[in-house]
Amino acid sequence: MNILFLLQPKSEVALLSDTSSVGDAIKAFAEFRFSAIPVTNADGEYFGTVTATDFLSFVLSGDSFDDKKVGEILDRSKNPPVRITAKLDDLLELVMDQNFVPVVDDRNCFMGIVTRKRIMRYYYYDRLKAHE
Repeated sequence: MNILFLLQPKSEVALLSDTSSVGDAIKAFAEFRFSAIPVTNADGEYFGTVTATDFLSFVLSGDSFDDKKVGEILDRSKNPPVRITAKLDDLLELVMDQNFVPVVDDRNCFMGIVTRKRIMRYYYYDRLKAHE
């Protein structure tokens, strides 16, 4: 199955820029009530995902919010993206450990996300219910 069927396009996703201030990012977290938000660079490429844990680590480090950018505090090793050509089975292992999987094209441009909820809904309604 093509994952485009499950893709939530970037136009419907809360996004931050790697150059967004930490203060603005915290405001976005409070407004949207998410625990993780994808981050892109100026070219629209996927940069990483900033999480509540990243903010907690930042606050506990004692650093000042002044002039700190989101791209400087996030752990880029978390929430790896998949290519738009990935198969659904490729996403299953990733969504066990993260709420969503970022999806990129061949140029690493951010396309959107596939959420754990959409995958679970697909398997429940389209796979399990179809066999009843």
